Amino acid sequence: MGEVMGITDVPGIRVGHATDEQRITGCTVVLCESGAVVGVDQRGGAPGTRETDLARPMHLVREAHAVVLAGGSAFGLAAADGVMRWLAERGIGYEALGVQVPIVPAAILFDLALGDPHAYPDAEMGWRACEAVTDGPIVEGSVGAGTGATVGKVLGMGSAMKGGIGTAAEDLGNGLIVGALVAVNALGDVIDPATGDILAGARLPDGGFADTLAVLRQMRVQPSGESTVIGVVATNARLDKEGACKVAQMAQDGLARAVRPVHTMYDGDTFFALATGDVVADVNLVGAYAAEVVTRAIVRAVRMAQGRGGVPGLADRGTRASGSSSISCS
Repeated sequence: MGEVMGITDVPGIRVGHATDEQRITGCTVVLCESGAVVGVDQRGGAPGTRETDLARPMHLVREAHAVVLAGGSAFGLAAADGVMRWLAERGIGYEALGVQVPIVPAAILFDLALGDPHAYPDAEMGWRACEAVTDGPIVEGSVGAGTGATVGKVLGMGSAMKGGIGTAAEDLGNGLIVGALVAVNALGDVIDPATGDILAGARLPDGGFADTLAVLRQMRVQPSGESTVIGVVATNARLDKEGACKVAQMAQDGLARAVRPVHTMYDGDTFFALATGDVVADVNLVGAYAAEVVTRAIVRAVRMAQGRGGVPGLADRGTRASGSSSISCS
């Protein structure tokens, strides 16, 4: 079996995590210091984002220098300030009247129900994530933006399982690579696309899964809580901003294959696309494989997730695929 590919296999892309294990939150930065054409697609009903208008067509700035994924709900957007400072110290940014202004879109997920509800990523944590960047293999699971992520919350946090952050990539030949990095914090269940079985979701006392769709049919009162799946797709394809936005849009198909349900009013599902622009490629091919690698990254995120704050993860020793609630996590 060959080495598993990730988003850092895309030339020019580096990733760093900052993790607060004690208070169970964190952030992740995707750096592209040389600039990459940026696009965005936002579909969930409860987003927390920064610089998404800039990433859409008909706007002046074409390239971003980093994207931040963070926990902490809207407070976590402050992590992008630290990333901007790190880039500005190195003279990286969009030139505006002689000043280099780093372009750093960001999206957050709600993890305040796990760990310390008053702890969230800040500018210092964003700066530390930049200091930790690598173009090599990325640590996955309960780290960075995935530290406090959970899934299957329709019955409350007492029945949830750990989400996390995962990555995957595909070499399409002729030098073309498409990769994804996804932080998985969904209201719904994570599904094995190959079998349709629930991998991680709302647990029942008998160790099985409740099936969020079935639960929603029976609920008179809508579920509470905030969720979200956020991610970045990167490619070394040469795309304009319209093409990058199309790739981000098609990446959402990968989310729909692996999480059920998606794009609810409790999810802020948002995907960014970064195109570094070295390889001529068809946008349809890039978008189709963006969906594929997003699906794989989501599955990896939950398979690699370790229990935190009493919520079990699939990576815990002894956790059963059926979602046993007998695991003790700290």
